[in-house]
Amino acid sequence: LDDPGLDIAAGEEFLQEVFQILLEEGVKKSTDVTQKVCDWKEPQELRELLDLELRSDGEGQEQLLQRCRDVLRLSVHTGHPRFFNQLFSGLDHHALAGRFLTETLNTSPYTYEVAPVLVLMEEQVLAKLRELVGWSSGDGIFAPGGSISNMLAMNVARFQRFPESRSRGNWDLPRLGLFASQESHYSILKGAALLGIGTDNVHLVRTDERGKMIPEELEKEIQRVKAEGSEPLFVCATSGTTVLGAFDPLEAIADICARHRLWLHVDAAWGGSALLSPQLRHLLAGIHRSDSVTWNPHKLLMVGLQCSAFLLRDSSGLLQRCHGVGASYLFQRDKFYDVSLDTGDKSPQCGRRADGLKLWILWKAVGTRGLGWRVERAFAATRYLLEQMKRREGFQLVMEPEFINLCFWFIPPSLRDQDSSPEFWDKVGKVAPAIKEKMIRRGSMMVGYQPHGSRVNFFRQIITNPAVTLQDLDFFLDEIQELGWNL
Repeated sequence: LDDPGLDIAAGEEFLQEVFQILLEEGVKKSTDVTQKVCDWKEPQELRELLDLELRSDGEGQEQLLQRCRDVLRLSVHTGHPRFFNQLFSGLDHHALAGRFLTETLNTSPYTYEVAPVLVLMEEQVLAKLRELVGWSSGDGIFAPGGSISNMLAMNVARFQRFPESRSRGNWDLPRLGLFASQESHYSILKGAALLGIGTDNVHLVRTDERGKMIPEELEKEIQRVKAEGSEPLFVCATSGTTVLGAFDPLEAIADICARHRLWLHVDAAWGGSALLSPQLRHLLAGIHRSDSVTWNPHKLLMVGLQCSAFLLRDSSGLLQRCHGVGASYLFQRDKFYDVSLDTGDKSPQCGRRADGLKLWILWKAVGTRGLGWRVERAFAATRYLLEQMKRREGFQLVMEPEFINLCFWFIPPSLRDQDSSPEFWDKVGKVAPAIKEKMIRRGSMMVGYQPHGSRVNFFRQIITNPAVTLQDLDFFLDEIQELGWNL
């Protein structure tokens, strides 16, 4: 024990080599439009290439460096300008620097004692997000993804109405009713299961042809649930649904929630960043009337996974009362500093990533206007792609997009003269999977597809990366046409 158990010099030398690999392979090459989005390998082939077995003895530095290169080379490059597959994409250098800092510091922002800088940053970022929602005060915490943020909303809503649920559980509670649209995120059902409320008590409200919740149908569902003897508790409105990008009418929903005294939560994980744009924030008109909001900057703002804020209008300490247990080895009340800065007890987590740091650095780098510009640029790119699709044969819109989700079918020439029959649509539904397999094996780009209700598989094209150019968008259309031409 007289000497350190680590070779510090060798470790630093290794890190210098790894950082060079990260810069060359993970940043430069993976965002280079001339490179592949992915170098596809079948699972067994990939297992053999990676040599995943963990052995008794360690490996040398050169072999480890090659392992690092292989991880980067054989992974999907989500920062590539032609990765359109998810609601997140792109690589921001400032946010990435924040992620490096977070990992290097390796601390949890549960107490000011061990994370003074990070706690204050988190406080500032959450306050700024609340300000954009339209609240002058409130509370909040960062959570590991939008699903958990939505679950926190459900838990806080239950505690606010039934404080005894924290100690007694659900035994003494009436049967609760939760309401969300048919287009809502599946985390609402998961949250009901996790919290013991039960998925049968989540009532999915009908939507219109654009995927927006119909307020009159919400009113009917609430009345029906009341008549059945259940206790309506919670309404989740969605600002930017996952598939169609729909924004529920928040003002009308807020009126209903106020009339029935229900908790209104807005899942703005996807669409919340529209609040940064003066041109687009009207999509979330009425969000200031909500009780809580989920907002994922790791999506449209390109902050990097993960960065999900749970925002609360209440400023009375509800979040702390709901989740806090005051562990005496962490949250001592007799510390020498202001213990209100020990915010970790607001979260169900103990160890927690400092997800606010990368957003703080990005915000410092580009400012509120710069973040808003990114949203507007993504919207403009979607409009360009939309107009180009209308000029090309074979592209058929699912609907005119309201936001950045562009949903469409590609109809190959062999199907274009056929009648719109069930057999025709059955064939169309097989086109998107076939095209996607070809593009992934080629490594040219990635785009998502899915069925939706009675609609067969269609593509869902998402642009969030500011590195995307008109050339990339034209390439996207050309590639779809080429890969689907002979199907």
